[in-house]
Amino acid sequence: MTLLTKNIFWALATLLLLSFAFSLLFQGQQTITPITLDQLAGKINAGEVEKIVVSGNDLAIDLKNGEKASTKKETEAGLSETLRNYGVDTKALQNVNLEVTEASGLRFWLGILIPSLLPLIIIGIFFWLMFRQARSGMSQAFTFGKANARLFTQFKDRVTFGDVAGLKEAKQELMEVVDFLKNPKKYLEIGARIPRGVLLLGLPGTGKTMLARAVAGEANVPFFHISGSEFVEMFVGVGSARVRDLFTTAKKAAPCIVFIDEIDAIGRERGAGVGGGHDEREQTLNQILVEMDGFDRETKVIVMAATNRGDILDSALLRPGRFDRRVVLDLPDVNDREEILKIHSRGKLLAKDIKLRKVAERTPGFSGADLANLMNEGALTAARKNQKEISQQNILESIEKVLLGPERRGRAISTNEKEIIAYHEAGHALVAASLKGADPVHKISIISRGRAGGYTLKLPLEESSLRTKTQFMNDLAILLGGYVSEQLTFG
Repeated sequence: MTLLTKNIFWALATLLLLSFAFSLLFQGQQTITPITLDQLAGKINAGEVEKIVVSGNDLAIDLKNGEKASTKKETEAGLSETLRNYGVDTKALQNVNLEVTEASGLRFWLGILIPSLLPLIIIGIFFWLMFRQARSGMSQAFTFGKANARLFTQFKDRVTFGDVAGLKEAKQELMEVVDFLKNPKKYLEIGARIPRGVLLLGLPGTGKTMLARAVAGEANVPFFHISGSEFVEMFVGVGSARVRDLFTTAKKAAPCIVFIDEIDAIGRERGAGVGGGHDEREQTLNQILVEMDGFDRETKVIVMAATNRGDILDSALLRPGRFDRRVVLDLPDVNDREEILKIHSRGKLLAKDIKLRKVAERTPGFSGADLANLMNEGALTAARKNQKEISQQNILESIEKVLLGPERRGRAISTNEKEIIAYHEAGHALVAASLKGADPVHKISIISRGRAGGYTLKLPLEESSLRTKTQFMNDLAILLGGYVSEQLTFG
């Protein structure tokens, strides 16, 4: 609950309490008519009074016509004696219901205390809310240098290497780290020093964060997760204070893993002309360098970091003793993509004839995050069509949706524009079919998707990480094929 929500809650509660008190004190007061004792005596003799409630010297009178009245009796005399002095007939008085109540009830005390205490109560609540906000601001000031690292333990949200498909070489590199966290004594006794820092390099969506959590899950140790941008503030010194706090907390929980995501936010090369010697980013980086290579060599804290911009990191950060082990995460190949699809199909109702291998073959260049999104889009498509299970066609349609966006069948396109789009896409396809070594055309469509009027989808026969000059020239020719087709046909 935020501070504003709590203040609103307390204000409403105070208003309800005051409303209840006022309704208790002054309920029905506007309908009560004050009368004198001689008027009361006349009404009793006339038989108009049904009931009289005596509370101390106050008289509450209920008339037979439903009206209410009030008056006061003499302080020393009783009610019967006072009424007889005013000439009330004894028989008429016997027809009136008399009720005597204690004057020391709740309403009596509230009537005395609330008029005097109510202003003090309102002022007190106002000052309490003010001091409460001031205290919360002071506490935020005292915790400004605290690192807001999120802690994952083996008891909650545990991830293991079995939940990460592919990346066989990366897992082998990290098994040493897992073994050290499980059995640090074996390494320390022989004089070996496990790498203090492990840097995960890879494109977005290749599973850097997931792999770091899997290391913590395999070793059954706490996992502290923080982003590099959370260290940087507009106030000088806050970033380095948060670094100190993070490592102090981690040392208390050792053995453990500290994972800094997107470390390029604070680990850029120094002296590149961005900021001066007292730049806050550089101060934070300097503190990380000191913490990672201090005098305590036996600290069982492994620092893992992830970035997709390893080329801009400071050289001091990458030297031995700090991030001296670098693990490169490539985009998954066809076999890894098939395994990733199997993991992300868990919990989804797939058709029995579905073939994830075909999906893997049609998704070259997809990262693990892209494949997870692909399976989710397939499930959404099946649910939108009120199907009971996800079919192969749902997933294949989702490939194009992930690549280009949803179909735009409702887009108003003239016949002339449709003809231009058709010739344009046919130009791509004809050039691709005529060039030797070009990837074969898989699909041609003139239905708009995203910002594209149409598209020509090519798939490679086999995956390769190296490309020749001929392949690049073929790609350029295919891209220009649509323009040439429009020029030849429409001028």
